[in-house]
Amino acid sequence: MDVDMQKVKNWVIIYPIYINSKKTLAEGRRINAAKACENPTCPEIYDCCVHLKLPSVIESEKAYPRDFMQRGRVRIMLKKEDGSLSNPAISSRKQLMLQVAELVPRHPGRTKKQEPASSSAAGASKSGKGGKKKR
Repeated sequence: MDVDMQKVKNWVIIYPIYINSKKTLAEGRRINAAKACENPTCPEIYDCCVHLKLPSVIESEKAYPRDFMQRGRVRIMLKKEDGSLSNPAISSRKQLMLQVAELVPRHPGRTKKQEPASSSAAGASKSGKGGKKKR
């Protein structure tokens, strides 16, 4: 296990905030908001990496430095030890984030939860308008 963790240390890290459309660039989003997805989770990102045939590991005890309440990150092997790409279609971290952000909304666990979430989001926006008037 120790030797394995030494290899994993060189892998690329993706925090869910990097591809979260609800976050601003200042809060840590790394890709265009239009291409990002809404509130991704580590297991969803991990499943997308598995789908893309990229070796990956979830580190659930780790937290994003700017928002330490949000736990979890995913380490992904973009390049093998010999320098060749794990998946020839993905050559950079940015490309990986865009691919994962595209796949997360189609995640099997996500399609079932989407209906109740949309009705609660409509209610939240109404209460949000009231908060803005008070300012």
